[in-house]
Amino acid sequence: MSSERLQRLGRAVLEVEAQAIQDLIPRVDRNFVRACQYMLECQGRIVVTGMGKSGHVGSKIAATLASTGSPAFFVHPGEASHGDLGMFTAEDVVLALSNSGETEELLTILPLLKRLHVPLITLTGNPRSRLAQAADVNIDVSVTQEACPLGLAPTSSTTAALAMGDALAVSLLEARGFTADDFARTHPAGRLGRRLLLLIADIMHTGDEIPRVHAGVPLSEALVEMSNKRLGFVTVLDEEGRIEGIFTDGDLRRLFEHEQVDVHTTRIGEVMIPGGKTVSPDILAAEALQIMETSKINALPVVDESGKVIGAFNMHDLLRAGVV
Repeated sequence: MSSERLQRLGRAVLEVEAQAIQDLIPRVDRNFVRACQYMLECQGRIVVTGMGKSGHVGSKIAATLASTGSPAFFVHPGEASHGDLGMFTAEDVVLALSNSGETEELLTILPLLKRLHVPLITLTGNPRSRLAQAADVNIDVSVTQEACPLGLAPTSSTTAALAMGDALAVSLLEARGFTADDFARTHPAGRLGRRLLLLIADIMHTGDEIPRVHAGVPLSEALVEMSNKRLGFVTVLDEEGRIEGIFTDGDLRRLFEHEQVDVHTTRIGEVMIPGGKTVSPDILAAEALQIMETSKINALPVVDESGKVIGAFNMHDLLRAGVV
C-alpha cells in the first residue's frame, strides 16, 4: 500500500472521530447538568464501570475524575457480581458506560444498585436501551459511524465516550474551584507537583555539607572548603553564624583575571562579596529558581529567621529535584 493511501486512511479516521466529538456539543444539555449535579452532591465516591473497550474508557475517566478533585474509582462489572459490589456504598454515584446499553454484566448488577438507591448516570449510544432507561440520567454519546471501515471495532464510539467523560471531569473541576495547587497535591511526583510543593528545606544541604568559613581565614583555606563542599561557593560568616559575605568560583576567576593575589596571605574577608542574596528554607524551590535566574547566580545560602546560615543549595540540586 502506498504512503499516500495510508495517509488518506489515517486522516479519514481522524475526520470521522472529530465529527463524532463535534456532534456531542448539542448533547451537553440539561441531562449533562443533572449528571454534574449528582456528582457534585456525592458524599462518597464516583464509581465508574463498563465492559470491554467501554471499561478501558471508564477506567481512564475514573482516573481523570480522581486527579481533578472528584474522588472516583473503576469497578469491573463482571467482578462486581462476584464480590466487588461490596465496594459500592449508599453514598456513591455510579457512572456506567455501554455503547449498546444492553451489556449483560451491567444489567445483572442493576437491581443491586437500585437497592442501594445510588444515583445511576449512564453514557450510552442508545437512549432507548435498558441501561439508559434504568438510569437517573442518561447522556447520549451515540455516533453515526465507527471509524473502523468494517463498522465493528469501537473507535468513534469510544472516542465520544472519552470526550464526554473529559467534559464532565473538567466541568466538575471548575465547579469545585479546583486549583493548580490542588492538582499538585494529587500529583506530588509529577513536575507540576514538585514545582508547587517542594520547599528549599526539602533539598538544601545542611550541617557539615554547608560551605562556610570565617572572614579571617586565608583565601587558600576558603578555596579548600569550597572545593570540598562542591556547591560552587563558600559563605563567609561572623562569630554568630550570620552571613558577612559570599565568595563563588566565578568570583575567583574574576579575581585572578584582574589582580595578582597570594592565596596564602590574602584573607577571604578582603575579596568576598559583602552581603549577598539568601533565601529562607520555607520558600518554594520554584521561587528560589526564579531568584537565581533573575540574579544570574547558580547557588544560594539558606538562613533562618535570625539570619544564621542553616543550609545551602545550587542549580544542580534543583535539577536533581526535577524543579528545573
